[in-house]
Amino acid sequence: MNEREKIIRLWFDMWIKKADLGIDNIFTDDVVYTESWSPKYENRKTVKHWFDEWNTRGSVLVWEIKQFFHQGNQTIVEWYFK
Repeated sequence: MNEREKIIRLWFDMWIKKADLGIDNIFTDDVVYTESWSPKYENRKTVKHWFDEWNTRGSVLVWEIKQFFHQGNQTIVEWYFK
């Protein structure tokens, strides 16, 4: 399996399991993470806080990957989310 796909699958699994299984290994300190509907989180500490806080009040029931698209150093994921 492609290394990028492994990382993305791990990120999705963290949300299903409501557990930080390696945010420090996925994101650099200076990450800029933008959600699909535009909220932006700048730096790993902020991403971790958002992840922890969100999971105290919400639950991801399903986050299935339909397919990956790779081009150069970019990867796009088509997914189903509930």
